[in-house]
Amino acid sequence: MNDELRELYQSVILDHSRKPRNFGELHGEGCVHVHGDNPSCGDEIDVFLKLNDGKIEDIKFNGSGCAISQASASMMTIKMKGKPRDQATKMAGVFRGIVTGQDRQLAEEDALGELQLLEGVQHFPQRVKCAMLAWRALEQALEKGQGDVTTEDKPD
Repeated sequence: MNDELRELYQSVILDHSRKPRNFGELHGEGCVHVHGDNPSCGDEIDVFLKLNDGKIEDIKFNGSGCAISQASASMMTIKMKGKPRDQATKMAGVFRGIVTGQDRQLAEEDALGELQLLEGVQHFPQRVKCAMLAWRALEQALEKGQGDVTTEDKPD
């Protein structure tokens, strides 16, 4: 990673971790809540999403942890708001491929925008778990969300 990209990466991560977007909770009809934690480092994330007609109408998160887990969750919520369930699931797979360095779907990377800056975590396996924590919770929430049912679960 060149110096300019490294500086941008650090700037974006710090901005999202210090001032997370969509931080909070959602409750009520059509809301799904999934809790995730990373016991190896202590990161915890709660993802809340409201589904309406197969789309993510709203999404929020709360929790605590390292800058990478918080920034990844913040950036994820921005990208997922308004997305149809199948597109959100596909984007989660693309993100996984980028941060793990496996199964890169280059044609889809542009759709992730600044989330691509987290690509560097692939060189630090423990940080991959941090970056993926909110995304695993999102995937489970999308699987569990059915109309107006409110559910809670914990990612694997």
